[in-house]
Amino acid sequence: MTMVFDNYIIGGTFLVSLFGSVLLFILRDDSYREKKIEKGSRKFEIQTDTVTGTETGKCSPENDSGDDIIIVGAGVAGAALAHTLGKDGRRVRAIERDLTEPDRIVGELLQPGGYLKLAELGLEDCVEEIDAQRVLGYALFKDGRNTKLSYPLEKFHADVAGGSFHNGRFIRRMREKAATLPNVRLEEGTVRGVQYKTKDGQELRAYAPLTIVCDGCFSNLLHSLCNPKVDVPSCFVGLVLENCKLPFPNHGHVILADPSPILFYLISSTEVHCLLDVPGKKVPSLANGEMANYLKTMVAPQVPPELCEAFIAAVDKGNIRTMPNRSTPADPHQTLGALLMGDAFNMRQPLTGGGMTVALSDIVVLRDLLRPLHDLHDAGALAKYLESFYTLRKPVASTINTLAGALYKVFSASPDQASLGGDFSTGPVALLSGLNPCPLSLVLHFFAVAIYGIGLLLLPFPSLGRMLIGARLISAYTMVQRFPLICSASGIIFPIIKAEGVRQMFFPATVPAVYRAPPVD
Repeated sequence: MTMVFDNYIIGGTFLVSLFGSVLLFILRDDSYREKKIEKGSRKFEIQTDTVTGTETGKCSPENDSGDDIIIVGAGVAGAALAHTLGKDGRRVRAIERDLTEPDRIVGELLQPGGYLKLAELGLEDCVEEIDAQRVLGYALFKDGRNTKLSYPLEKFHADVAGGSFHNGRFIRRMREKAATLPNVRLEEGTVRGVQYKTKDGQELRAYAPLTIVCDGCFSNLLHSLCNPKVDVPSCFVGLVLENCKLPFPNHGHVILADPSPILFYLISSTEVHCLLDVPGKKVPSLANGEMANYLKTMVAPQVPPELCEAFIAAVDKGNIRTMPNRSTPADPHQTLGALLMGDAFNMRQPLTGGGMTVALSDIVVLRDLLRPLHDLHDAGALAKYLESFYTLRKPVASTINTLAGALYKVFSASPDQASLGGDFSTGPVALLSGLNPCPLSLVLHFFAVAIYGIGLLLLPFPSLGRMLIGARLISAYTMVQRFPLICSASGIIFPIIKAEGVRQMFFPATVPAVYRAPPVD
């Protein structure tokens, strides 16, 4: 046993050396990133057609429409933000394209960390009266084996847990609660255009001193406010199973299938939602029956026996829906008078259900930044002050983003690390759930994964040859098919960390923006 741990230390030394090299390379990009953001500074304004008519006005106390903040979109992020800012006394107008209850196949799983943020915003009752189901962890299945990973909730109040529900019902409840505030207006309308203030002094028009865009991953304002690097590695296929029981009550069920994971979770007391990940940008055709055949021949044999009959019945029923899985790192322009939030701003691999937790955490950060401000009309001072938002959001956002992308690859390769139990499972689950938003802890756990994989390679009798192979595996992508777990630990996490920003993730105290005081009214 001592010899095995010595080999772990040797493997760890190689990993630390590699990480140091990558860290220096990534940090070199920080100055370029900051210059690029400053160069992109511009004035933002919108024009909209709403059900109450079209309005225009200059962004000045004398000439605006009386709103402090305009929110574009009233989904999870927009509705929660409207209620939060309205409760703080802001005059808020939220413009949503369609205020009828949405019907989506994502945004149905709220992690425990997200529930804590929901409670912090005073919105915890929005998961009541919608037949929401408590979620206490995950159950992983692969090759006839299974293991249960529970959230580490021992230190929290009994009400704290994850939740799964119909996305539309949850959004409806938040919209209803926001609409009860007299200073919040929800309007049905469409954003028509975006205008910018140029250096030659072109006239400006705006509704409010601050516009927050939360209109989702298909936002038509995305290119105006950030540098979108949208990746679509796969598509979701969704169908609803009726009147069946999951093997592990109150747990999300993840099937580590070939070629990618399948997720089962309750969205009501009688409905189980199945989401399966199909690699690539195209899925089998629904119209000609290719999708039904794919589900029955390729997917059904990998579904646990307890769910297989209900799964096939759902396929035969034919209510199969698809959507692309989009991943977008947060890379904003510093834009006077505007912010991006929610899926319009930042998306990650959705299979792990972290999106709403990130959005609600971002709202808490923004609320706390805006609270000391009484006047938002100094656009330059406001934009400079709100630069800290992009760093202060990083502990939660970067941890969940990085882990979501990495777990999608790592746990698809092997469930062995999770089945070890103890810190090998509770640590990653605490990170994923938003209960431990610590980027450093994330990296340490990934080192543990890689060292564990190298340890397996060195057993039962370590040798110099095997140690050299272990060192090569850390950086050799050509070995990914034979040793996917080890290569994923290094080849997946570093690019994601680079996209998130090493300085903001690990050294936020070195970012000057976090020390800026609120502008004087």
